Amino acid sequence: MKEIIIETLYRIIKVPYQFFFKNSNPWTITTKELLQYPQESLGFHYGCFLLKYNFNIQSSLEEHDAYHVLTNTGITVKDEVDMQFYLLGNGKRSPFVFIVIATGLLFYPFELKNFLKSFQKGKKAHAFYYLDFYKMLPIPLKTIQETFNTK
Repeated sequence: MKEIIIETLYRIIKVPYQFFFKNSNPWTITTKELLQYPQESLGFHYGCFLLKYNFNIQSSLEEHDAYHVLTNTGITVKDEVDMQFYLLGNGKRSPFVFIVIATGLLFYPFELKNFLKSFQKGKKAHAFYYLDFYKMLPIPLKTIQETFNTK
């Protein structure tokens, strides 16, 4: 039940968040084009992530799925909260991060220890949350993960 509540909240805040806080241009690429990148590249892995979970590219929110790929984070509600703690530790400060963290703490209070571990992992990684991932699509995923210590 709590997952349904959180997913509903996400759907409600997604559009206003895109409108008020996302100023980036949408990527001009399709999943099919992502899959044409070399198999070791971020682009290819991003495309595989979208296919695996039957997702579409979210206009102006593309970096969100790139975070999932770079940190090897799943897509459950708890995984999402974990990733936002990771990103907070990495230096990202946005209304979305704080909303997800607050909601996660409310619905998963007994996971605090795990959330704090994710926060610490994010602190240990080199800051990457602000990067232009579109320009990084041809770079091997492993190179990016090693460079920024995201694993």
